[in-house]
Amino acid sequence: MSSELLTIDNLSVAYDGQVVVRDVTLELAEGQVLAVLGPSGCGKSTLLRAIAGLEPLQSGRILLDGRDLSATPTHKRGFALMFQDGQLFEHQSVARNVGYALRIRRRPRAETARRVQELLELVNLTGYADRSPSTLSGGERQRVALARALAVSPRLLLLDEPLSALDANLREHLGGELREIMGRAGTTALMVTHDHDEAFAVADRMALMRTGRLVQTGELADVWQHPVDAEAARFLGYAAVLTGGPAELIWQAAGSTSYAEVALRRSALRLDGHGSLHGLVVGARATPELWRLRVRIDGLPELDAVAPLDLAAPAPGSQIRLAVDPTRLARVGPGPAAI
Repeated sequence: MSSELLTIDNLSVAYDGQVVVRDVTLELAEGQVLAVLGPSGCGKSTLLRAIAGLEPLQSGRILLDGRDLSATPTHKRGFALMFQDGQLFEHQSVARNVGYALRIRRRPRAETARRVQELLELVNLTGYADRSPSTLSGGERQRVALARALAVSPRLLLLDEPLSALDANLREHLGGELREIMGRAGTTALMVTHDHDEAFAVADRMALMRTGRLVQTGELADVWQHPVDAEAARFLGYAAVLTGGPAELIWQAAGSTSYAEVALRRSALRLDGHGSLHGLVVGARATPELWRLRVRIDGLPELDAVAPLDLAAPAPGSQIRLAVDPTRLARVGPGPAAI
């Protein structure tokens, strides 16, 4: 049974009299990874800096194991920070980078060497000890940064956009690696990011933030399946949000209970000769996996749809039938994962 390690209680932060983080309340259990997700400028990085002790609080409390940290300076909180660019020491070897925190704590050389070797094994960089950071790929640099952050077994790891400087393919790959590495290390972490794919790859739980406030929090599946509103759904990557009659039409076609709003992924509609919806193709393009279509359906706005590549190209202007995949829909509105 998990216990709460970190508690954020009605935290607010202001710059020059303007509140940029307002009344945020969060809990993070031992061993969990929480992603705070939101657009640029929403206050998520300020929240992380406040937790680290780098920003003064206007109001609220930060509790670690129930102990108020308001009088505890950054270096005594037992936290580690990892930033998007890794911030490695370019003039030092990989091993010297990883062992930095141990050296400034004057740990014995043999102990430091053993711990560095353990960490390089943990992040799958065995044999890299003598390498220069300048010879590493972006993903390798971030794994070195992670090893350095984990060196002194921090109570909490704070990650600020840890994958955003990498290309999309590397982000996806390294996100899975980060999750696995932190799981093996038993790390409790809070990550801020603007990328929902990054959040889903790394975290156990998610909190959506907008204009300084939390608007939704919960398990990943809950937030994904029940975004609190249309703006949250679009930010999570849903292609369209429908209300009223159009929403009811989609729910009926999916054979599901009707709700006031529905969010659709781009693949929610698929070409199906037995489908209940009749559409007109207005555009089609091939991808390596499938045909991506743009369709018009009576009673609905123009929407995306998909078709298998082994079918002939659906020509613009052709009439088609479509089915709705209920697993590609989300019910929009306050639910179990809403604030």
